[in-house]
Amino acid sequence: MPEISACAGRSPLRDLHVPRPVKKSKTVYEGRVWDIARESFRMDPEHKGQDPLTRELMVHPGAVAVLAVRTQLSTVGPREQVALVRQYRHPVGMELWEVPAGLRDVDGEDLHQVAVRELAEEADLRAREWHTLVDYYTSPGGSTEAIRVFLARQVEEIPEAERHARTDEEAAMPLAWVGLDEVTDAVLDGRVHNPSTVVAILALGAHRAQGWRRLRPVDAPFVPDRHGPGADWPA
Repeated sequence: MPEISACAGRSPLRDLHVPRPVKKSKTVYEGRVWDIARESFRMDPEHKGQDPLTRELMVHPGAVAVLAVRTQLSTVGPREQVALVRQYRHPVGMELWEVPAGLRDVDGEDLHQVAVRELAEEADLRAREWHTLVDYYTSPGGSTEAIRVFLARQVEEIPEAERHARTDEEAAMPLAWVGLDEVTDAVLDGRVHNPSTVVAILALGAHRAQGWRRLRPVDAPFVPDRHGPGADWPA
């Protein structure tokens, strides 16, 4: 079978921003954090005789995640560690090891501000060096949720008197610094399942293998999430 180029030699491989006009939209469920909408559209907007498709989707505000990395000296030399929190996730009935993360639910905050806040609130940490690590959709077949994962380095603990008071699921959420190789093995062995953690760890390995030259700035353009605040599509 001949190879088919997705780019046809014109530009680097990238997803295409070609939303179909929505003919009908209705919110069928209003939730505390996200809603469920039912939308109808035509795959070919010019084909007037084509029956519309109807899909239900989660309307999500979007989120950020933070992979905080530090280097510790050991008897065998420098050792990279990443910050993980263990949080109970009721839908799957499991306590998952996760990178700190949170919703874009404060008006006026840009993505980096959300990341700084979440790292402080969930892990009592702050960082002096920030980069964009990777962007992804959690479930593009059924949700608008888009997540940016940041890389945070030169990390330090926040003094106890300045720390956020955690409640609900976050109240019993321990922090652990775990060796990067150990976390990578856990991801590849199927022992760690949180999507942001899996994506972040694999992206970190790819960036490290390429000498960090592909890291994007902290304010790099973000993928679109139609129903979320402040997103734009890369030119």
